Amino acid sequence: MLSGRGYRVGSAASVVALTVAALAVANARPVQEVLTTYVPVVRRLQPDVLAGEAFLFGALVTVLVVGVVVAPLYKPRPRRILNVVYHAQRRIAVAGLALSTLGYFDYSYRLPRGVLLVAVGLWLLVLPAWFVVIRRRPDGSGDRTLIVGDDMDEIRRVYEALEDEPVGYVGPPSARADGGVVIGAPEEEVVERIGVQGCVGGLSRLGAVIEDYEVDTAAFAFSETDREEFFGALGTCHDHGVAAVIRREKADSVLVNGDPGKELLEIDVEPWDWQERMVKRAFDIAFAHVGLVCLSPLILVIAAAIKLEDGGSVLYGQERTAELGETFTVYKFRSMVENAEAETGAKLSEEDNGGRDPRVTRVGRMLRQTHLDEIPQLWSILVGDMSVVGPRPERPALDGEIEAEVLRWRRRWFVKPGLTGLAQINDATGYDPAEKLRYDVDYIRRQSLRFDVGIIVRQMWAVVGDMANLVSGTEGEGS
Repeated sequence: MLSGRGYRVGSAASVVALTVAALAVANARPVQEVLTTYVPVVRRLQPDVLAGEAFLFGALVTVLVVGVVVAPLYKPRPRRILNVVYHAQRRIAVAGLALSTLGYFDYSYRLPRGVLLVAVGLWLLVLPAWFVVIRRRPDGSGDRTLIVGDDMDEIRRVYEALEDEPVGYVGPPSARADGGVVIGAPEEEVVERIGVQGCVGGLSRLGAVIEDYEVDTAAFAFSETDREEFFGALGTCHDHGVAAVIRREKADSVLVNGDPGKELLEIDVEPWDWQERMVKRAFDIAFAHVGLVCLSPLILVIAAAIKLEDGGSVLYGQERTAELGETFTVYKFRSMVENAEAETGAKLSEEDNGGRDPRVTRVGRMLRQTHLDEIPQLWSILVGDMSVVGPRPERPALDGEIEAEVLRWRRRWFVKPGLTGLAQINDATGYDPAEKLRYDVDYIRRQSLRFDVGIIVRQMWAVVGDMANLVSGTEGEGS
């Protein structure tokens, strides 16, 4: 079985070979003569369809599309058989859809429908089977483990929790002295016991170390698990197909799976690959653009109403927690009196608990009841600070207070905050942070474009209902 760079090259080359082979079989005259009896095609296929130069050009386009779409499978990530089949077939289905979409455009050497139909069918059978054969086994014997961290005391604890000897550890340059040997107890003992390699590199070389030592598992030993270094190392491990584990005590910022009796738990959140991120980002941009354009007349009306009521500012800016614990400024239509938190500081609105917040203005109450105060956040989505769907961003001060009660609160930071989310459509607010976290974590585990669309539809339906309540004079709940 290949590993590291060899796996990537081998899997990419095999995809090219199997794609061309399936295309040749699909284009064979006997196959097409049988197929065209049952499947309507644009034209009756001729014996020389896709022959010569046309076949080469069609094959090149096909290989390019299939190769790019299935690129995430080139990572030697340990997966079980059913997971391999699922991920491969999902990618191939996307590739088939892309090629069929190209078929609607009149370029000279597009694939006939009959050829594409047979080829996709063969890919769905052959490519998943091939990736099953060459896959890395998630629980195979002889796993090579690398400790990754920035705290020697934590490195010692992780080392003691490991069942097998690690190949060494990776840490920042500040954790090492002459020759990569750490000075001072208990560090000397740790270095002596971590194989013959000791420190094998700094965090900046983590990717190279993983490839050089053919690492299977990275054991995380960071002093803090909500910092850029931690998430950067986690991303590098996922990019190289390496499983990541963490001590139970340090698992407050990540989603994990594992035996309740085990000290080391596997981190089970795999960041969306670039294709899925690109699709989600494209959807966010399109949604924000359409929303801002279509709602521009309403935006002017709301701005005028706020200004006429008390002459104060139209927008209200507030610092919120973003992805991976960063912060950004979110804007809303001002719904409270000017400088409402100057004396009280940051606190949850009573409306989130079904009450009535005296700081909310008359116009602001209507805006909150209909969720129209959130419209300026479309700009935050457009510039990339937020997404349409995700955990609602909280104020850093309140994040700290909530975290004192709900230890795993930081798990919400794995994705961009959203305009709406699973917690919002289920009426979970900051007054019940445990329930809110449960919905947010559930969303992170299930996130997909289809799931996002379902949440948006439910939220829009709720907004329509709130507007109807406003028109009929029925008191609605705050947002």
